[in-house]
Amino acid sequence: MVSTSAHPPCLSVLLADLPADFRARALSWAAEFPHCAYFEPNDLEYPNGPFDRILAVAAAGASASSSLTELPEVDNADAPRCGFITYDLKNEIEALSSENFDGFGWPQLHFFTPQTWLCWRPDAVEIHGQNDEVLARILRQPLPARPAPQVPALRPRLPKADYLAAVTAIREDILNGEVYELNLCQEFYAENVTLTPTDVFWRLMDASPAPFAGFIRWHDHFLLCASPERFLSHRDGELLSQPIKGTIRRGTNPADDERQRQTLRHDEKERAENLMIVDLVRNDLARVAQTGTVRVPELFGLYPFRHLWQMISTVSAQLRPGTELPEILRATFPMGSMTGAPKIRAMQLIEHYETTRRGLYSGSIGYMWPNGEFDFNVVIRSLQYRQDTGYLSFEVGSAITFDSDPEREYEECLLKAKALLEVLSTTIGP
Repeated sequence: MVSTSAHPPCLSVLLADLPADFRARALSWAAEFPHCAYFEPNDLEYPNGPFDRILAVAAAGASASSSLTELPEVDNADAPRCGFITYDLKNEIEALSSENFDGFGWPQLHFFTPQTWLCWRPDAVEIHGQNDEVLARILRQPLPARPAPQVPALRPRLPKADYLAAVTAIREDILNGEVYELNLCQEFYAENVTLTPTDVFWRLMDASPAPFAGFIRWHDHFLLCASPERFLSHRDGELLSQPIKGTIRRGTNPADDERQRQTLRHDEKERAENLMIVDLVRNDLARVAQTGTVRVPELFGLYPFRHLWQMISTVSAQLRPGTELPEILRATFPMGSMTGAPKIRAMQLIEHYETTRRGLYSGSIGYMWPNGEFDFNVVIRSLQYRQDTGYLSFEVGSAITFDSDPEREYEECLLKAKALLEVLSTTIGP
């Protein structure tokens, strides 16, 4: 979703004139800045398109928004503002709180105005902003070979027995009418870890290429994200949300893969999960949409990824004129696929059953243009890392309904963790 705004003079370099490792060199250069955001579509096809490939950086003290009310402010008439929204923004939107363990301390929201940004076009890379010598610096950036990261076995913040007990208790909550569905997540973590974030990011892209991937640095905090899910985009007056609910492993050969696909297609539990979240998203979008414009162009779409088949639906609406991003986020965030339904009660129960504050997991990264267009993902299949403390973790989850089997839900979590464990060359310990 590249902005149609007029851009100032920029340096445009043909891709054919750049080395094959230009992206890796560019990210290695960019990751030295305290504010860095990189959005990677992995050249994948996706309904309504994946992320644009954008790399943005800024020095310490750069102009940034740290609250919903600051988001409409425009510092540069041409630059995209890039950043993240943590799950805990829910506490500003609703009368909620979070008291669980927090190993990261991300700000609730952070969008910075880049001093230099790169936009990839079909046949060229544009370097905008302070572009003097940037190309030369990127091309000189060393890319030393690095050994695979050495990470100890990850520990569960929520032991398996406690996770299974939580699923059983949530099924009882559903029976009692508290919620229809609840997304229960769990954290696996390691301490005193030393790794090179850019190296691990590219290993993650090799293991699990995704259309809404990204790399975020905020001071000593890093997010390495391989997300397959779009939270919300706005383009030409249309809002678009594409919730994922429904997961099954890929087959070991073409025939087995097709069997798995058909199994997911006809799985009543997975379809029910997906439909409940589609209804929630429809209701959320209706709060900021022109009357009668909410549509479901695709229901129960099946899409293959490296390790998984996913069930993806698409919900669209025409944005009500004059509605700005803070109001849109107040109506739609957090995304229903990561909470459950009804949303507020689900978030209250999530705080009760989970043991970790989600931080940037279940939040969003993305970019917005001065003309009001934006694209945000759902932060899943991601590593969070603090370089100053060595704290490393990821979270995985699944949607709990009354038909959920606790052991099957646990296995789904491990399936979603597979690529992350492979990238870290580690396992889950007791």
